[in-house]
Amino acid sequence: MRKTTLLNEEQLIKKAVAALLEKLGPIESSRFLALPFSGGRLDSVRRHQRWQEELDKDNFFDQVF
Repeated sequence: MRKTTLLNEEQLIKKAVAALLEKLGPIESSRFLALPFSGGRLDSVRRHQRWQEELDKDNFFDQVF
């Protein structure tokens, strides 16, 4: 089993911005970062509950296992 090491927040932000700049360029990266989140934010519990409500358990288990 491979050990996963998470980046600290500063490293994560630097790498993410660098990837955006490389792939999209400075103007499109800026546009992307300024986009509003559509539909507003749901708290994570409510979002998870909605996901579970729509989940087809058998299909999900077939995909995972």
